[in-house]
Order: sequence, then structure tokens, then C-alpha cells
Amino acid sequence: MTKKTEKKIDLNNLKPEEEMKYEIASELGYLDKVLSTGWKSLTAKESGRIGGIITKRKRELKKQSEENKQIDAE
Repeated sequence: MTKKTEKKIDLNNLKPEEEMKYEIASELGYLDKVLSTGWKSLTAKESGRIGGIITKRKRELKKQSEENKQIDAE
């Protein structure tokens, strides 16, 4: 069995969704842990918390986008 190689994280070259994930991890104080030992080092509770916040923010962004479309249509 081969070991999975760890990729170095380039925080300046992230997709928007990944950027949000790292931003939330930073806000919650998990970023140092993630950068040093990877996402696998987070507990289920920590990962779930990040996932929940991502979902909440995506919902808010979608709602804002829909509201802006309605305003533009008027």
C-alpha cells in the first residue's frame, strides 16, 4: 500500500469554495491545526461546524443574489 502524499497548501491560489472553508477555519481558530497536520486532524465536531457555517453562508449568498436579481428586474 502506498502512502498518500500531502500537497502543500497555497492560500493565495484557492477556489472560492476552498477560500471560504479556510476563512471559516481561521475564524474558528482551526487554521493552524489544518495547516500543520491537514484536514484529517480535525474532529468530527470541528469539521461539522465548518460545514454547517459554509452551508449557512452559501444560503445567505444565494438569497442575496436572488434579491439583487429581483431589484434589477424591477
